[in-house]
Amino acid sequence: MDQHAISGLSPVTEHSATCLCCSPLFNKYTRRISADLSRRRMMLALGASVAAVGLGVYPASVLSRPQESHPTALVFTNMRLFDGKSAALRDGVEVIVEGDKVTAVRDHGAPRPEGAEIIDGRGGVLMPGLIDAHWHATMAAVPKMAALTADVGYLHIVAANEAERTLMRGFTSVRDAAGPVFALKRAVDEGLVLGPRIYPSGAMISQTSGHGDYRLLHELPRFPGTPPSHSEELGVGQIADGRDEVLRRVREQLMQGATQIKLAAGGGVSSVYDPIEVSQYTEDELRAAVEAAEDYGTYVMVHAYTPRAIQRAIRAGVRCIEHGQLMDDETAALVAETGTLWSLQPFLADEDANPMATQEQRDKQQLVARGTVRAYELARKHGIDVAFGTDTLFNAELAARQGRQLAKLGRFFSNMEVLRMATSGNARYLQACGIRDPYPAPLGVIEEGAWADMLLFNGNPAENLDLLGEPERSMRVIVKNGRIVKMQS
Repeated sequence: MDQHAISGLSPVTEHSATCLCCSPLFNKYTRRISADLSRRRMMLALGASVAAVGLGVYPASVLSRPQESHPTALVFTNMRLFDGKSAALRDGVEVIVEGDKVTAVRDHGAPRPEGAEIIDGRGGVLMPGLIDAHWHATMAAVPKMAALTADVGYLHIVAANEAERTLMRGFTSVRDAAGPVFALKRAVDEGLVLGPRIYPSGAMISQTSGHGDYRLLHELPRFPGTPPSHSEELGVGQIADGRDEVLRRVREQLMQGATQIKLAAGGGVSSVYDPIEVSQYTEDELRAAVEAAEDYGTYVMVHAYTPRAIQRAIRAGVRCIEHGQLMDDETAALVAETGTLWSLQPFLADEDANPMATQEQRDKQQLVARGTVRAYELARKHGIDVAFGTDTLFNAELAARQGRQLAKLGRFFSNMEVLRMATSGNARYLQACGIRDPYPAPLGVIEEGAWADMLLFNGNPAENLDLLGEPERSMRVIVKNGRIVKMQS
């Protein structure tokens, strides 16, 4: 996970950009929730979340959902179609949804299923639901003060509420890049709360003194019999040194249902103990994680910025690089040659950048911002299809601008390239988990047999990417899993 950490108890509206994972605040946050959070408390917290529905915390759309009657089929007509892959919009077609899948994309005027609900697109654009390939579903919008002081039940209610908001921004699927998200995923899948499909990584695994080591110095040294830290008990991060410990921690995440594994292979911008240029984990330790993941039929992704860290990870068999803003030309060529996935976030020194407490942090932030521009240039030069992700933490205001972050990519790519990246392109990253895929059908496309996750726009995002950042106004219909979750008149 990598959004710049916040120093002190600044207002909730403070912006974020790049790595928050190892800040003192993050340390306090994980301690605060893990101090209360045994498995029994987790169940109580989820119970509180569900009870909140009955108490009116959620809107009527959620309250009525279990009793809703749904049409046997949906037919989208009088619209222009972006199917997630094509280089141009298609006219004169209709999209048929039956159950949770798309059953046909065919010419206008063909026979329609009996009893289908007809949705007039009014000339707008129908496209697949958006995908965020680097998201933190349980931590994206928890306010900092609440994280330090609130009851654990409240924190999970906030996470459930933000899951619904994520869906209402048009993001129908996310790859969760670290955090205790297994219970939220289950609640979404069971229909207890509205939210996107979640591909969970579980806890980020880190070496001692690495990017995911959230402990305070007074907790050192750690002896063989030392119990896990509170953040480890929670499942935000796990500390593992040596091949055997790495194997154990990876297998624990897989046991809980991780669809891919996340390791910290290098330093971060605001990390307390590790400068950004350091490399973390030996090649053998990284290879141990890769072998354990591959035995489960899935892959490892790593937090890494620098050429040394990235090249070591690739040699060890790591499948996906998260961030990589300080990559050089040689390393980009290696990424392209090996077919390594590259999940790149638009960390720019703009209005969404988080104020840093120290000059050292500000210098690193500027370094990453300059590297971001260079990274997109290298991706284009070497023909690398990078993924889009936001990596938002602890900032509800920034989380609400999820689509606006995507629209920023118009600086580096054509509009159609941006739309493909956030749909079929990002789906490739989600579905890299192979047999561990909890949703085994095509995602990020509108074609026969695909999941019926779709957005109907008032307007044309292929001409105006700003529509992605204005979901309340621009998205007239949102469908997830074949069900209409938003319909404006």
